Amino acid sequence: MEQLTPGAVFEAAHMTIQTADYSFLTTLNPAGYASSRLMQHFAPEADLTIWFGTSPVSRKVREIQHNPRATVSFLPATEPAYVTLVGTAQIETDLALRQHYWRDDWIAFWPAGAQGDDYILIKFVPTRIEVMNFTQEVAPDPYGLKPAIIIWNGTAWDFE
Repeated sequence: MEQLTPGAVFEAAHMTIQTADYSFLTTLNPAGYASSRLMQHFAPEADLTIWFGTSPVSRKVREIQHNPRATVSFLPATEPAYVTLVGTAQIETDLALRQHYWRDDWIAFWPAGAQGDDYILIKFVPTRIEVMNFTQEVAPDPYGLKPAIIIWNGTAWDFE
């Protein structure tokens, strides 16, 4: 295997996330315990910001308001791979953003659509990325026993 670079790890993460239909969003409850739930995320932005739609009265929103630290994990159904992002989440209520991050098939959950008061967004920004993707040969030596991990150092992605 060739020497991995932070850029290669980042690209592998981005490509892997694009192939995953669902993810797990993990937040911390006030007692400090992790709460994970299956979520349908939107396609990652170029910087791997991830967006989710949700209800403003959900447990995840209360937990993010209490503690913005969160983790999002992706497991594509079509390849031996995973990506785990660690970072911060924030609640977004901007109408233009809600209209941008909306799926028409969600009308059953939010009858008023993106403009309704019962639909808001979670914006997740990663500061740490962990990747294992055998198809893309992102599996550091010894082969696959240690995932590739990069962190945001304030100006660029670098190895942990």
